[in-house]
Amino acid sequence: MIKKTKKLVIITGYFTGESYGLLGPQMAATIINDHTDHEAIVVGITNEDDKQDLKTALNRYFKDRQKVVGFSSLGGRPDLFDFAKDLKDGGAVTILAGPQAGPDYKGEIDWRTYPHRFKGLSDYFSFALHGPAQQIIPVLASGRDDMSKFEGVSYKDKKNRIIENLAAPWDDGYLSKVDWQTLHVLKNAAFEPLTVTTAQILQQIGCQYAAKERQISIDYPGGVKKKGSQPSFITICQKGCSFCDVAADKGYLGAVNEVAIKEQLLSLPESPDGRKIPFELINESPLFKLVRILELADELSLELSQINLTLRADYLLKGLQPLEEALEIAQKKDIRILLSSIGFESFDDTILKNLNKGVNRQQNLDAIKAIRELKPKYPAHFGYLKEEGANHGFIHPTPWDNRETSYETNKIISMYRLSLDILPNHSTPLIIHHASGLADWIRQIELRENIEFERVGTTIGWWQTT
Repeated sequence: MIKKTKKLVIITGYFTGESYGLLGPQMAATIINDHTDHEAIVVGITNEDDKQDLKTALNRYFKDRQKVVGFSSLGGRPDLFDFAKDLKDGGAVTILAGPQAGPDYKGEIDWRTYPHRFKGLSDYFSFALHGPAQQIIPVLASGRDDMSKFEGVSYKDKKNRIIENLAAPWDDGYLSKVDWQTLHVLKNAAFEPLTVTTAQILQQIGCQYAAKERQISIDYPGGVKKKGSQPSFITICQKGCSFCDVAADKGYLGAVNEVAIKEQLLSLPESPDGRKIPFELINESPLFKLVRILELADELSLELSQINLTLRADYLLKGLQPLEEALEIAQKKDIRILLSSIGFESFDDTILKNLNKGVNRQQNLDAIKAIRELKPKYPAHFGYLKEEGANHGFIHPTPWDNRETSYETNKIISMYRLSLDILPNHSTPLIIHHASGLADWIRQIELRENIEFERVGTTIGWWQTT
């Protein structure tokens, strides 16, 4: 065992009153604890947490040691960016990690030429780490005098230029273990351990839909009047959904091997009844490998309680037979299968086209019909209802909303009674990350029409021109 002489904290966004695990940050903390001389914990920070209390807690945790603070999965929160800069200015080593860490560190494309664009976070963090978490091991083992030798690192050189090193390949050997006891929350200006009640199992890295690049045409926003004779659409090349920054970040990197998946299953905490706690299966097309997860648990003599699935409507339709095969097994073993999030996103074909969802309204409705028919067959072991914990994707408002789309959408919602079991309590406004496909769309509109859209942290405010 490596002697622990240093400490590290990974700060991440979190929701008040929750107790879910954080696969990325907690897997990173596990790797750091297993392979370096740093003792790492993860701290979930809510919007309500006081930053002065957080600073006090960090001082208590590190005492007289060098502060090394990672930031991951921040959800574009400017308050955490500012907090990181405050720490860095005070002498701490601050590390930006997680999805889109590299682009967020570097800033939006051509921001030096167009000053209204997002300037990046290179002044806020000592460096960024993009790609697999094991890349931090040699960085922590060194004095960081020569950052050019580290894979996956973005940093400023002595001439203040931003340098981005290529990331290392993903290695299943580092994806086999997660210590779910590393998560903490802020309480009374100190870090208090949080018992995780829902975890994650990584079965697939990225999304298969993001594997192939496509040329797509996206309509102008409703609030922008086209000048001149050019078309009222913008053509871009896109992998995956046009709003998905993760698709741009990872694309599709394939499946995790079964040895690693078995280790992840073994690492899951147990509930008081001896069963493994519920977990989300990280796989955008999980149905064809769902039975195998149940078989692997059997091979390990593990009792599962609940598996949560996130998937696309078309993948659901393609996988109905293997889903029912899994439900037959789950019913016998008293395991619950919850479709926790189906990415419907819209029930208007124009909006679905502009989001590049790769599905149409009818496919969404067919998927809803299918799961409604499955529910009575497996009432206790199959879930998809919002009162059962599901939160299905519904993006609204969008730049393409108008009187016609609103009428059609509301008609569909009423005809198919979607508010009863499908629609979430609150829709999600379209978020355009500066490195997503829709950001390319926005920038082309700006140049073509000589307008500027507002930047809000790492996102582009499509609703507001400046």
